Amino acid sequence: MPNIKSAKKRVLTSQKKNEINTAKKSRVKTAIKKYNAALEAGDIALAEQLLPETVSIIDRAYSDGIYKKNTVARKKATLCRALDKAKANK
Repeated sequence: MPNIKSAKKRVLTSQKKNEINTAKKSRVKTAIKKYNAALEAGDIALAEQLLPETVSIIDRAYSDGIYKKNTVARKKATLCRALDKAKANK
């Protein structure tokens, strides 16, 4: 444990920030899971409805500094590719 007052404050703010960032990452993962579940169920209409919402959540996480630019691009491309593949198979 830190002895200096400012170091103690940093520990507290770091913990708070860590909890917030973990919640934001969890929100992204949950949205992606819902989207993938809709695709696996074969509900393309629901997946098309969830895609903009999921992309929005991912973009928000990027703007908050949770993910880097290439990670966000990869996640969004994977989502779009999965939807295109599902449409082609139907």
